[in-house]
Amino acid sequence: MIEGFVLTERHDMPVLPGWSPGVPRKGWFGVKQGKDKPIEITTWRCQRCGFLENYART
Repeated sequence: MIEGFVLTERHDMPVLPGWSPGVPRKGWFGVKQGKDKPIEITTWRCQRCGFLENYART
């Protein structure tokens, strides 16, 4: 497992969340992001119980 964090944007448009490796660092306008592009997160939901699983596949 690799430590990382989830990124979301606060705009009027819906966006897919992304996972970024490393430790988040605070910046002037929020969190500083590394050089790598965030990996899109997909979520799967169990229709029976509602359990959610998140995956960040490369």
